[in-house]
Amino acid sequence: MTPAFPTARTPNPLDAPPLRWGVLAPGRIAAAFVTAVSRYTRQRVVAVGSRSLDRAQSFAAAHGIERAVGSYAALVDDPAVDVVYIASPHSEHATQAQLAISAGKPVLVEKAFARNAAEAQRVAAAARDAGVPAMEAMWTRFLPQTDVIAQLLADGALGEVTTVLADHGQYFTHDPQSRLFAPALAGGALLDLGVYPISFASFVLGAPDAVVATGSLTDAGVDAQVSMTLVTGSAQACLNTTLLARTPTTASISGTTGSLEISGPFYAPATLALTTADGRSVRPPDPIAGHLGLCHEAAHLAQLIADGATESPLLPLDETVRTLRTIDEIRRQVGVTYPGE
Repeated sequence: MTPAFPTARTPNPLDAPPLRWGVLAPGRIAAAFVTAVSRYTRQRVVAVGSRSLDRAQSFAAAHGIERAVGSYAALVDDPAVDVVYIASPHSEHATQAQLAISAGKPVLVEKAFARNAAEAQRVAAAARDAGVPAMEAMWTRFLPQTDVIAQLLADGALGEVTTVLADHGQYFTHDPQSRLFAPALAGGALLDLGVYPISFASFVLGAPDAVVATGSLTDAGVDAQVSMTLVTGSAQACLNTTLLARTPTTASISGTTGSLEISGPFYAPATLALTTADGRSVRPPDPIAGHLGLCHEAAHLAQLIADGATESPLLPLDETVRTLRTIDEIRRQVGVTYPGE
């Protein structure tokens, strides 16, 4: 008998009630977000804000957005904007999220949610005090495949989980002006790439009891490569992230009665291969492929807002803070501190 995959319970993103979105800080990931939302949801991106009006206007023209403004304050104060998507460098997330929250606007904040756990906690507290929804844009959590994995774990399909493996490495030419290499912009592999395997380990195992990390730094002092072991009870997560090489970006979960392999990139719609004593079964990627899967996080937040909820049950703010607390400890061990911390 071949092991079976459960059916994903993830709603069709087209079912989420349409809201009017404002994009704060246009760039590459913002372009991917707008494309996904426009193609696979009923959400409408109606405004884009940047410190550069020319940049905002250029982005608006490229994506058919009706309004462009030359300040973040003008974007969050726009009465025609229902919800704000923040796509700026990590160093700016907390300040800009609080700006939107103070204007009464729900926020979807790109990963990593903030530079550190203290900043994330302040944003979470501000959102809760204001009764405004806030959510990290860790898009993997909202993909249909993630719900399938959650059901397999809840059903004990793998037995007692003992080992989680995950990596995320990309090669980037060293550029001191790039946000990835700039300490002032909270650069480095961890917040941009490593947050994916760390969040994945949190999803599978929960909060770690112990963290062991080693890594290498760039000349500017941000993390170039980090290897980590997170220990939760009797289970271990072995994770790696790097700016120095393109790695397989795969993940796996192994337990006493089975294992699940997730093809690369594991954080995007991917192939799942389930192996148990009954045999091996393969689930192909979801039909909404690649970064178009960003549509699910937008639809999820829109539904939460329509339902009057203030936090996501799939990724609560406490877990977002906890993940950054883990990253804080990893940074402490490898010797990374951002200016002003």
